[in-house]
Amino acid sequence: MSLADLIDAALPQTQCTRCGYPDCRSYAQALATNDADINQCPPGGAEGVARLAALTGRPALPLNPVNGIEATRGVAVIDEDWCIGCTLCIKACPADCIVGAPKAMHVVVASQCTGCELCVPACPVDCISMPEVTTATGWAAWSQAQANEARERYDFRQFRRHRETVENDARLIAKAEAKLADLPAASVISDPAQLDRKRAVIEAALARARAKRG
Repeated sequence: MSLADLIDAALPQTQCTRCGYPDCRSYAQALATNDADINQCPPGGAEGVARLAALTGRPALPLNPVNGIEATRGVAVIDEDWCIGCTLCIKACPADCIVGAPKAMHVVVASQCTGCELCVPACPVDCISMPEVTTATGWAAWSQAQANEARERYDFRQFRRHRETVENDARLIAKAEAKLADLPAASVISDPAQLDRKRAVIEAALARARAKRG
């Protein structure tokens, strides 16, 4: 395993972004290349800093207050009387632990919630609270098994989102190609210059879409 892999395995996998990076893996990679400090992960707490110090050979440091403090772990709870079914919390959840549909009340699967709190600012009606589920903090409030499951759920979410993007791009390309093929037969376009302009716009869009897929 690479150093980044070892560091990633030592992180709590809450994907909370408090470290200043988009996910735990990105923070692990930054630590492995000495581009980040070992004291930027509040969910890991003091024990987490000690783990990272042992792996990197750096001296242990107090948590950086800029990133947050070691605190008790909460779990998201949605007030069904106020939920409007906007799905913004579902999109914000890195662990895919919020169940619901547009214009329908959402529910959090408490056993899968990492306590990242990313759904709280995403809610436009402030109907999500984070009551604590333990008085312990850091790794005392979070097990390695929970971290492993959270990583698996996050990785699958990333894979699913990438697959959906690829499939959507493919549909758009197919639609544009069909429209381009139909242009010469479009009797409503009598001006050849206008036809050329339309064809150029579609071909440019196709080129951008294909480049994005590649």
